[in-house]
Amino acid sequence: MKTPLLIFALFGILGLTPISAQNVTTVNATSNEISDNLDLRAVASIFGEAQNLEDFERRINDPRNKISNLDLNFDRQVDYLRVIEAVENNTHLIILQAVLERDVYQDVATIEVERDRNNQVQVQVVGDVFMYGPNYIYEPVFVRRPVIYNMFWLNNYNPYFSPYYFNYYPTYYYAWTPYPIYRYRRNVHVHINQHNYYNYCTDRRSSRAVAMYETRRNNGYERQHPNQAFTTRNTATNRYELEQTRNSGRRVADAGIRSNTSIGSESVRSATATTNVRNHNYPKVLE
Repeated sequence: MKTPLLIFALFGILGLTPISAQNVTTVNATSNEISDNLDLRAVASIFGEAQNLEDFERRINDPRNKISNLDLNFDRQVDYLRVIEAVENNTHLIILQAVLERDVYQDVATIEVERDRNNQVQVQVVGDVFMYGPNYIYEPVFVRRPVIYNMFWLNNYNPYFSPYYFNYYPTYYYAWTPYPIYRYRRNVHVHINQHNYYNYCTDRRSSRAVAMYETRRNNGYERQHPNQAFTTRNTATNRYELEQTRNSGRRVADAGIRSNTSIGSESVRSATATTNVRNHNYPKVLE
């Protein structure tokens, strides 16, 4: 009879310890947050590996890579992202647009490339303000000079404009069902070249690119859902601040789990010692 009583006593004491699930805080990404569904660092990484903008568009939409997870028209299929370009002097403005309906597009990001008088090239990947909040910008520093640069400043260069539109897509493309966010993050991470640097900043470098974009922006999703801007969806200023808040929450949660685990282990040791005393389970002394 001593053994069952010992087990019941141990479980009774454990039930009083603060190790229950209710005391553990779990912080998860909001599954319906739009900006969770396209990692701009992956976009920058693929841009640095592309041969030209046609190749870039192909890589972004390749069903085997699944770089995007955006479904802005809610048809349970990831939207095709078309690429269009405008050029003025040494400035290239590259726009990524989600294809939603016939003649309805939503810009999700721009890539702004500019060469200065010293032939130095600066690149910024800028998230659309409605999608990512204001001034969400990454400046990639590529480990190798992108081949695509060699094309941009040829004398006979023609700006790229995707020939694809709603229900007319390239033969390699087929739509797929969006991933759960945790799975999308795990998938897209492997497509980010870890040898590059992706520096976050809040200032647009090219005033010319900014001026060029003012007359070219498409915002079909924004017009359909005017109350769903990033700053309405979140208390954070932009996507970067949202990520910092989430990471802070995860650190707090992890600290709480470690603390509860430590308390729980100490309680088990205490409970075992108390039970041994009550049952006189002293160690035997060799004579």
